[in-house]
Amino acid sequence: CWLNDFQEELVVRPLHSGDIYASFQFRTLWETDFMRGNKEWSLFKMFSRTLTEACPLASSSKIYIDITDNPEHFELSPATSLLSQAMVLGDRRTFSVYDLTQQDTFGSVRSLNLLIRWKSTEGDMLRPLLHAERYVAGYGLQTGEIHTLMYNNHPYRSFPVLLLDSVPWYLRLYIHTLTVTSKGKDNKPSYIHYQPSKDRVRPHLLEMLVQLPPNSVTEVTVQFERALLKWTEYTPDPNHGFYVGSSVISSLVPSTVAMDTNSTQERPLFSSFFPCKEESSYFVRVYTEPLLVNLPTPDFSMPYNVICLTCTVVAVGYGSLYNLLTRSFQIEEPSPGLAKRIANVIRKMRGVPPL
Repeated sequence: CWLNDFQEELVVRPLHSGDIYASFQFRTLWETDFMRGNKEWSLFKMFSRTLTEACPLASSSKIYIDITDNPEHFELSPATSLLSQAMVLGDRRTFSVYDLTQQDTFGSVRSLNLLIRWKSTEGDMLRPLLHAERYVAGYGLQTGEIHTLMYNNHPYRSFPVLLLDSVPWYLRLYIHTLTVTSKGKDNKPSYIHYQPSKDRVRPHLLEMLVQLPPNSVTEVTVQFERALLKWTEYTPDPNHGFYVGSSVISSLVPSTVAMDTNSTQERPLFSSFFPCKEESSYFVRVYTEPLLVNLPTPDFSMPYNVICLTCTVVAVGYGSLYNLLTRSFQIEEPSPGLAKRIANVIRKMRGVPPL
């Protein structure tokens, strides 16, 4: 099989924490020695060699370094004058481009070793426009409350989100207690679908469409009651608790970057990983944390105590009864003493009946 066109790219993005985010047909987080005082990273540390040439089969071979935060947080060497901009999840990022098909990229030594040296670890991490969290509130082992918080960090745009929640049947939801609040006010969902659970058959299914106001936190709360399981349905470690799956939040998040009308410029390959345009929204799916819920747990040591006590009572009672039913009783007269035997001998010699 012959290829008419083959292209490859390596995307490297330095993070504030001193790690490297790289993409070469996959995404990964490359650890560095930043915490041990070595505040630099290079291609030689990643691949144990430098780059000397491009892939012979590639018609386009480029390396992209995210320099949006440069020169505030790190230095890049060798520098290049070739820059490119791309949209990544609604954010315009600037990249330094190293074209490996050009001989000038390798310099006179015919070797390319990109070096990134961090200046400091200070700086705020970028907050996503949409993120969520979930936790369980309440006390005791009878009732509780599930709280789901959805954050919209967009400065001026509101957008709808689809919340999908699947709760096990042993947490019996009280749907009449469902509340949705944003900025201290009630936020009525545009659409709600609820499918009640059946014990030991199917879980609760709650789906709703909620509009998130700009720069706000929307809280969804619902109360539940804990069910008492059969003793055979408990896990080997029931006191650890039972896991409840994550909530799924899906939305088309609007971009914070203005539309770029120049659509004829060359774009990097990795921009096709995100199916969106600058003038449109991009799809985001967020999973919350799983919950760990404690259920009413019986004292599993009680059967052992009952068995021991029952066996003891049966052994004592049955043993005594069996002894009484199987024992034979005989009357035996005690043998006379020495004085009595001597007296009987004398009485016999005198012709007197013995004692």
